[in-house]
Amino acid sequence: QGEYQNLNTTVGQDWCLALQRLIRIKEEQIQCANKCRLRLMVPGKPDKSGRPVSFMVVFNTPNSLSKISWVNRLHLAKIAQREENMPGWVFADDDNKTKPPFWCPLLACRMPAFTIKSKDLKLETALHNPVQCALLGFSAASTSLPQGYLWVGSREADSRGQVDIFSLNRATPRLVKSFPVGAPALCLEYVTRPERGDSEEDGGDAEGLAKIGNTICVGLSDGSILVYGSVDTATQCLQTFQNPEGIPVLCLQHSANFLFAGLTNGDVMVYNRRGEDGLWDPTSSRQVTVGPAAVKTLLGVEASVWACCANQITVIEGSTLHTQSVEAHPDPAVSVTHMVRAGGGVWMAFSEGSSLRLFHTETLEHLQEINVSTRPAYLDPGQKAICVTSLLICQGLLWVGTAQGIIVTFPVPKLEGIPKITGKAMTSLNAHSGPVDFLVATSSMLSPDLLKRDSVSDRLDSASDPSAAAREEKKRSTSPESLQQASGSPQPERRPKGVLLQYRLRSTSQLPGKLLSAEPGGPTASPAPFLQDWSEHGPEDGSIYELSDDPEIWVRGRTVLREGFQKERVASAAVVSGGRGFRRLNGAGLADCGSSGASPHESTLMVWQLPLTV
Repeated sequence: QGEYQNLNTTVGQDWCLALQRLIRIKEEQIQCANKCRLRLMVPGKPDKSGRPVSFMVVFNTPNSLSKISWVNRLHLAKIAQREENMPGWVFADDDNKTKPPFWCPLLACRMPAFTIKSKDLKLETALHNPVQCALLGFSAASTSLPQGYLWVGSREADSRGQVDIFSLNRATPRLVKSFPVGAPALCLEYVTRPERGDSEEDGGDAEGLAKIGNTICVGLSDGSILVYGSVDTATQCLQTFQNPEGIPVLCLQHSANFLFAGLTNGDVMVYNRRGEDGLWDPTSSRQVTVGPAAVKTLLGVEASVWACCANQITVIEGSTLHTQSVEAHPDPAVSVTHMVRAGGGVWMAFSEGSSLRLFHTETLEHLQEINVSTRPAYLDPGQKAICVTSLLICQGLLWVGTAQGIIVTFPVPKLEGIPKITGKAMTSLNAHSGPVDFLVATSSMLSPDLLKRDSVSDRLDSASDPSAAAREEKKRSTSPESLQQASGSPQPERRPKGVLLQYRLRSTSQLPGKLLSAEPGGPTASPAPFLQDWSEHGPEDGSIYELSDDPEIWVRGRTVLREGFQKERVASAAVVSGGRGFRRLNGAGLADCGSSGASPHESTLMVWQLPLTV
């Protein structure tokens, strides 16, 4: 009811905002406490009447990362108890030796690739579109597949194509969209939006690149390339263009601001990115002749692109288009069909034989050759060797799909370097009845909102938690893939921290009314000595209205991160294979197709899930 020289509407609004922030921080503390609490239902002894009795055991984990790792392991333990995973893998060269469940990928599910069973549809290609889903719950994020969508391209008997989009945001992929295309879809390429530093255009062009975002390019057998937006499943076609002669596009690869398209006539078309909207400019196309045979696959290596034609590998420099060729196989009748990169090496598969070759990315030197062998009992009568139809590297494993539907994995080093294979191969006892058409790696980082760091032992009795305030600011200033976690290093003794009431107010020393002070006892009728010092300030002294003036927390309304924080990433990964039918191989090497319940002619997707990387 009095007049105070430094209490006005601005200060009152600032106090209300601070109280709202305190409420949000407390809500976050409650949510984080739940994210650190693990509840297990344990069966107990039946009661006297024989009814089953269970009781709940509650664990408080040190942080939410520990809980999400526990939940994921429990989820995988349930999958490991399924019949198809007991066992799921066997050593390729040792009899009756299987891998423990957690040492190898687990078959999470298998499902038909198309809603209508039809022999006219044939799988051709697939890719993972990593789209973050903010609606998933905490437990769902640790038990479902990597977030995003799986795009599958196929062909029909009448020379038409189709693209199917599956959602991976649940434990089982779910078809959410199907749309036809004018010709068989032979290849897919996920094109990321270039960073501002990667583009040489001016600011206006960079803004155009930001608007278009990430895209998905589809190569068709009639020479067309379709460009779709990857924001959602609306599948809006942003651009369509075709090479002049309508030659089928077998493979696509983007590098910086260029799109490379491998054609069946041995040429590679190179398109520049347009500056105004970030799409491709068909009028800027340049042609690079690689060889007389079809360019079956392209691989991006640093600033260059590797193109395979017959038994030759041609390295195309991204900007100058200068070429350098090397012989990948001594037999001219054998062509390179697949390439995957790991560290400083590139593994290659060929059209004939069961061998894989490793080449150095810089010197192009041949480093290693291995044979993808398997037991004759796994093969159909009359077959003596296997042929590689797909290749993939994921989570330290080289995945090899064969024409016989069998999948073989080899361990490769996860660190950067030469990915030579020194360990033993493993054969999956879950196989396709026909060739493995593709192997796709799906991976994503779990949402940071689900993984906010909080520790039971770190809770403070003050009005707010500095780590929660830091998380609030970190959520606005860092990428979604970053996590903050306190390290175990000793921390200096800190004062109780709170929230700064931030406002803009000039000095009130000349205004009428009593001065509102935070000093003990408050101002009196006669000015106190310390008030004389305050009157000399220009901008209003913020310590009057703050709950805490700790500089470690707030500087001009923004947080300064405490030392001892380190970035953590929680990665979820899975591998999807596509092919005709499904069959189960037992440990003795005998195929059992009857109990699978799947038609040998039905296109099938199989999903292998791997443990979270915390």
